[in-house]
Amino acid sequence: MSRVVIPVKDMRVPSRPSSGPAGWLPGVEVVPGAGAAAVWRDLRGRPLRDLRISVTDRCNFRCTYCMPRDVFGVDYPFMAHSDMLSFEEMARLAALFVAHGVEKIRITGGEPLMRRHVENLIALLAPLRTPDGRPVDLTLTTNGSMLVNKAQLLKDAGLQRISVSLDALDDARFAQMSDAGTPVRKVLDGIEAAARAGLDPIKINMVVRRGRNDDQILPMARYFRGSGHILRFIEFMDVGATNGWVMDEVIPGQELVNMISAEHPLEPVAANHYGEVAERWRYVDGAGEIGVITSVSHAFCGSCTRMRLSPEGKLYLCLFADQGFDIREPLRAGVSDAELADMLAGVWGGRMDNYSERRGQEGMAERKRIEMSYIGG
Repeated sequence: MSRVVIPVKDMRVPSRPSSGPAGWLPGVEVVPGAGAAAVWRDLRGRPLRDLRISVTDRCNFRCTYCMPRDVFGVDYPFMAHSDMLSFEEMARLAALFVAHGVEKIRITGGEPLMRRHVENLIALLAPLRTPDGRPVDLTLTTNGSMLVNKAQLLKDAGLQRISVSLDALDDARFAQMSDAGTPVRKVLDGIEAAARAGLDPIKINMVVRRGRNDDQILPMARYFRGSGHILRFIEFMDVGATNGWVMDEVIPGQELVNMISAEHPLEPVAANHYGEVAERWRYVDGAGEIGVITSVSHAFCGSCTRMRLSPEGKLYLCLFADQGFDIREPLRAGVSDAELADMLAGVWGGRMDNYSERRGQEGMAERKRIEMSYIGG
């Protein structure tokens, strides 16, 4: 009787891509050894200097320009905690970024103080040093509503500075902007708590919309003038796909400066460093400074040095991105730091993003951009 041999095909799934690190990130050119470069640069020659880590996609506010309530309602499917990177995973990635040029790390959300024990992440990041031995500039952006109870904990953990979002001083106008029922006083108390803890200089971020809260520009300027805090006015941007952005509600930065300067003269100040997004202005009489972020009227894509890490481990190359690169899977599959560095270098090395420079071009408005609450502002 003849022998019958039945070929068996191996249907087992390999635990990691057979092509090595390159197999994890489709569309990304991963060159072995590329991650060893001292500074990673993108295709336009922009160095990677800033890392923004979003620790949660949840927030207790429903700001109309970020998380409108009719979209982010009670039934909205927020991310499960099990899907998020652990603080240790975030810190491991951050250490690799810092080793290759990142000098500043900002913790964002959502509202980052809603992530339980976020101060433990701060404690993991605070010891990081740049290759020349400098501490990383470690900061956090918050809506301030939970800051009274967290400011000292954050400072003790190693946080250096803080930014607080505040779009109005008038309670009624603030309620219209935040849709949260939180009184302005609670946020101001949080700012004062941060100042007592030494989290300064404190930056106050105000998103301005014509016809919505532009009547608060001068009151905000008067309130924070001479306080030692830096008030920054942010042009209303078309981030995400749900915030109802229209150009008519954008007040150009120069118009804001002219408005304030008519009451208290201002003069321009040089940038602190390459890639700083806010145009700096100081009061001629020495009563402090303000900043203006002009992503719409005066795009700064050419000097943007930011990478964004989402809560569940996707890397985004632009605030207006429509796709991310999943680094969680290889991170949890046991790849080495050298392999991870090659992947991160490959993601940044392929970057060409310049949305704000192309905002008015045909087809740009139809792109489904990632929501700001997911990757931070």
